[in-house]
Amino acid sequence: QVQLVDSGGGLVQAGGSLRLSCAASGRSLSNYAMGWFRQAPAKELEFVATITWGSRYTYYSDSVKGRFTISRDNAKNTVYLQMNSLKPEDTAVYYCAAAQSISPFGNGLALDRQNCDYWGQGTQVTVSS
Repeated sequence: QVQLVDSGGGLVQAGGSLRLSCAASGRSLSNYAMGWFRQAPAKELEFVATITWGSRYTYYSDSVKGRFTISRDNAKNTVYLQMNSLKPEDTAVYYCAAAQSISPFGNGLALDRQNCDYWGQGTQVTVSS
């Protein structure tokens, strides 16, 4: 049984930074693409970032490109999301996810939430203005 545990959320002022972590247990996810989604109150789940198993490919939503960085450490079975220059509109519950494939999205490839095999429980990020 695979478990993904999200952590690192919190309250931060606009312009600040946070680093989210997603630790996997139960089996190695080194052959899985990993990524982050987020859901703000009264809004749909939104793709944020994805990274392939070998970290050779990353892709970001336009709303976070240039501010967020996704990375992974397969030895630790962990994926990270470094979030800089945070804005109030980044406030949401952030979820990590894992999938065996990525799909066309925008101008690149990304996790498709319908194809994700595993999900974290979510971690709240609140950015104050």
